[in-house]
Amino acid sequence: MRLLLYNIRYGTGPNRFFLPCGGYLGDSTRNIEAISDFVASCEPDVAGLVEVDEGSFRTGHRNQAEQMAARLGHYHIYRSKYHAEGWTRFIPVMNKQGNAFLTRDSIEPVFHYFKRGMKKLIIELELENVVIFLVHLALQFRTRHQQLAELYNLVERTEKPVIVAGDFNALWGENEIDLFLGATRLTSANENRVPTFPSWKPRRHLDFILHSPEIHSVRFDVPQVELSDHLPLVWDFEVEPQRATP
Repeated sequence: MRLLLYNIRYGTGPNRFFLPCGGYLGDSTRNIEAISDFVASCEPDVAGLVEVDEGSFRTGHRNQAEQMAARLGHYHIYRSKYHAEGWTRFIPVMNKQGNAFLTRDSIEPVFHYFKRGMKKLIIELELENVVIFLVHLALQFRTRHQQLAELYNLVERTEKPVIVAGDFNALWGENEIDLFLGATRLTSANENRVPTFPSWKPRRHLDFILHSPEIHSVRFDVPQVELSDHLPLVWDFEVEPQRATP
């Protein structure tokens, strides 16, 4: 099976000069087509997309997840990354920002929300042999670690092998998640800790795919694609068959 993880920055392209709001409010229609072509070329079974626009003026009021799913012939699910009862639902553009899954098979997701932080969404996708959690963690260090504690509880309650994927915003380096890995017994698919941000000169490892020991890595790649400020992660894996309970 192939999993693609990509923070697409709402299709607005990279922000090479780190300008305030650098391009976030710009038109994304042309770049999202290039991103869609790239994702299609990867032929993923599942794509986890972070920073997706549901249909603001940036996209010509079109849902980017829906557009990309149509390009791939996949199913899709989108949800705002902010809580439905939060103040962000009243803010133009922000109320159209979220995360999404694209899959070959039909989707029946479960949505969870962190208690803390502005970006609260956790999408749980249960497949036949594995459960995938998609997240976008907080920028604030303390909040990020509170969210990891909540995520730990979700992982521990899951009976199938687990994948946790997303933009962890681990601004202080990979060591930020060592305790989380130790507690959950998960392993990073990015064994060589290849940096993923910024895309044009990667220095930081912000995007992670973590997995249970029963999941075996076949191939891992970080394509050098500068269509966003993050690089995508492409991972091929196999799930060890589960023994039947006597």
